[in-house]
Amino acid sequence: MALRPIDNALPAISERPKKQAKASIPIQSQKKPSDFGVVNDENKAPLPPPAEASIDYISSENLKPFQDPESKIQSLVEGLESKDWVKVCESLNDVRRFSLYHSTLLLPILEKVISVVVKAMSNPRSALCKTSIMAASDIFNAFGEKLLDFTDSGAFDRLLLQLLLKASQDKKFVCEEADRSLKAMANSIAPLLLLKKLGGYVNHRNLRVRAKAAVSFSNSVSKMGVEEMKEFGFVTLLQLALDLLNDRLPEAREAARSIVFSVYKAFTENGDENPEEAWQSFCLTSLSPIQAQSVIKVISS
Repeated sequence: MALRPIDNALPAISERPKKQAKASIPIQSQKKPSDFGVVNDENKAPLPPPAEASIDYISSENLKPFQDPESKIQSLVEGLESKDWVKVCESLNDVRRFSLYHSTLLLPILEKVISVVVKAMSNPRSALCKTSIMAASDIFNAFGEKLLDFTDSGAFDRLLLQLLLKASQDKKFVCEEADRSLKAMANSIAPLLLLKKLGGYVNHRNLRVRAKAAVSFSNSVSKMGVEEMKEFGFVTLLQLALDLLNDRLPEAREAARSIVFSVYKAFTENGDENPEEAWQSFCLTSLSPIQAQSVIKVISS
């Protein structure tokens, strides 16, 4: 028997592949934030935000005069024009102090001051807005009818409109301050002069502005004497009131009734033997039948 070659007797053994040596790459150590001068500790409490500046609302009675008003007046306008609203508030309080104790020094720059006051009233910061309204009140009390000298420039009209707008808004403490300022205006300016300014706003398209104007108008009418009403016109006053009697806001309607009562009181004090008959006759001859009945109804209700 022939023998097989020994090479064919055993299976061929495959040679294992040799493992390649792994190259070791040195790991660079990462730098800590502190190496860059930055600390990032998650467990460290964050710094509190800067505190909001607080404004103190100082009543007029607690304001004091300046020891050296002549030097202080030189920097007043600069403070009012500052971009720092806190500084503007401080300057507005200085305006109030000048108005109360050194009004003659403030008068030459009063028109400029009024423009700043009006601008501050339209600022969204409530503190700045309220402080400017308080300044307006003290300006009214100090200068009164002198403010009407700025009619040609429109400064007084802009001030009046801003006060009516602020008295009409939803922020209660701003609204109440504006109401007080409007009362200060009515107390410091002769009714006959002020009615001519308020007349245009009584028909304003903004309901709230119209109502606030009607209240101010009514307050001025209540301070008028018989001769002043005659000069302005009994019929003119009644027709204006008639336009407001059916207003959508009760504040305007109540102001209209107050105007009618003021006119009625003044008219019936003329000394007629029968004032009621004289009043009804006046209404029927001066107004349309529907208007006359509306006015007579207000008095009888």
